[in-house]
Amino acid sequence: MSRQSLFRRLGDMHSTKSIDRVAIIGFGEAGGILAHDLARQGLHVSVFDILLNSNRHRRAMLSKAQACAVTAARSLKDCLQKAELVISAVTASSALDVAKKAGPILGEDQLFLDINSVSPGTKRKAAACVERRRARFVEAAVMSPVPKHRLQVPMLLGGPHASEAAERLRRIGMNARPFSDQLGVASAVKMCRSVVIKGLEALVIESLFAARMYGAEDKVIESLAETFPAMGWEDHLPDYLISRVAEHGHRRAVEMREVAQTLKHVGIEPTMALATAQRQEQLVGEMAKRRFAVASDERFSWRTLSDAVSRPGRRSAGGK
Repeated sequence: MSRQSLFRRLGDMHSTKSIDRVAIIGFGEAGGILAHDLARQGLHVSVFDILLNSNRHRRAMLSKAQACAVTAARSLKDCLQKAELVISAVTASSALDVAKKAGPILGEDQLFLDINSVSPGTKRKAAACVERRRARFVEAAVMSPVPKHRLQVPMLLGGPHASEAAERLRRIGMNARPFSDQLGVASAVKMCRSVVIKGLEALVIESLFAARMYGAEDKVIESLAETFPAMGWEDHLPDYLISRVAEHGHRRAVEMREVAQTLKHVGIEPTMALATAQRQEQLVGEMAKRRFAVASDERFSWRTLSDAVSRPGRRSAGGK
């Protein structure tokens, strides 16, 4: 048997391995949803989050783990032990640090799925940390909001282990498909898409908040609906776009700076990406200054938010 045939056969053996134990690093919005849904698939799921070591947040995190029917690990090492699949679902600013810390702990053939929204360069650095002990790094570009699709959120996979990983992930109910055998290409798709998606959020905030100050928002929305009739401008779209920034503005601003690095790497000046990050940070900064909270038990209203950040007073984003 040739060496190439042997490697191919070994790869086929890896692809047939079942995934029974999953470790998730980061127990926020995305990590919590994936943990819950994978546990419902009958898998043993362990989670680790730095907030588990926080006196302020530990009790809430433990309650969340219990509700999701997953094990809250005492340490990163405890979380990763015996897991066939490790999912990194942390903030963009923490993604590389997590890979550095996980790398020495990971054993041979553990699959490390990085779903974080970071630049191709950051993904490659993370892969180098993970693969020192022969763990298998796979980048994932998450192509839609996780809360909308949950475990079935579409993911593009990249790297030399993408095909193997896609097959194994589909067996446990995930919607993953291989996109490139080169690290960084899938992430480039995500980053370049974000220029438009998150840029649209920033444009809508700037446009509609100003229009409301002039009492012109209804006509602006009507005009947008006439120009782009299928997008839902007169329905839920403005509330949805603005709510994403109101709820996750700091995190999304960090991600847009990763987008900026992606663009700079190929010689594109990231004018719009950096402006988007600035607009996101401005909104959450004004919300903090006005002590404005997004109420999870009320329907979000961009008009209420616009009024709150334009005038003093503490209000919640519910109502008209």
